[in-house]
Amino acid sequence: MRMTDLLRVSDLKVHFAVREGLIKSLFTNGPKLIRAVDGVSFSINRGEILCLAGESGSGKTTTGKSILRLVEPTDGEVNFMGEEIRSFKASRLRRFRQDAQIILQDPFESLNPRQTVYSIVSEPIRVNKVTSNVKEEGEIVERALIDAGLDSPRNLFHRYPHELSGGQRQRVAIASTLVLNPRFVVADEPVSMLDLSISAGIIQLMIDLRDKKDLSYLFITHDLSLAWIVADRIGVMYLGKIVELGSPDNIIKSPLHPYTKALVSVIPVPKRKVINAENLLHGEVPDPMNIPAGCRFHPRCPIADTICKEEEPALIEANKGQLVACHKAS
Repeated sequence: MRMTDLLRVSDLKVHFAVREGLIKSLFTNGPKLIRAVDGVSFSINRGEILCLAGESGSGKTTTGKSILRLVEPTDGEVNFMGEEIRSFKASRLRRFRQDAQIILQDPFESLNPRQTVYSIVSEPIRVNKVTSNVKEEGEIVERALIDAGLDSPRNLFHRYPHELSGGQRQRVAIASTLVLNPRFVVADEPVSMLDLSISAGIIQLMIDLRDKKDLSYLFITHDLSLAWIVADRIGVMYLGKIVELGSPDNIIKSPLHPYTKALVSVIPVPKRKVINAENLLHGEVPDPMNIPAGCRFHPRCPIADTICKEEEPALIEANKGQLVACHKAS
């Protein structure tokens, strides 16, 4: 790892075995696999926001959860601050999860409706035995709620999630993430369930927290226009693979992969290279249990050639800082 790397992911794979019925299993060779994440590599620097973007089913969320070992990787390496997290035993894994947290997509379901705001935010403190002093615990909770942008936090201590607005709920979820002072946060579609006016405030809060606390984020979104605003770099995922990785301007204004071109074709972007109508997406994402041979995008690609159907392209640097996995990238 370079000195600036906080996290380095190398050839990460997450495969799930699918159980089939007794009769069908008699005529197949072993269980079928869903290759949700299938050889993903990237790094995240200290204080950096890397966005993973792509359609539903591309493997973004599974990638984020497997980095935290909320889903166990099948293969590959996840190196955090110089340590391989797949080797962590239970006690070291608990300490790792103080440094690495997650913000979930739905604030309406991620908070326990039977817990008060104080109980939700203080739970990580108690679980990790940060302090046994009740006054100090209350001060830590209050500080986390303030950091999450909630005014008069002590007035919220005894409220329940149903008494809060959607924006307040997500800020409480963020406070429970911040309470242990993590270095790294997986933000899984953190504003997709919120109104546009509310989501803008949450996004600005997350950027401010990055600057204030030197946080690093893996920011997961299906919305490339949001990634363009938030990210330092964007990785575009398709069917378990990163197909393009680069700066927001490179990805949005000068995309190289046909899939990226299709995703950004609907975003109004000034001074962008012309993207033809042929780049619009057609068809559905293939079944992850039956991934096409060669380039897995070729059944939907308007420029696919014979080599695309036979040989899987490697993710290589096409321009400085811009990587693409495409035989015909231009």
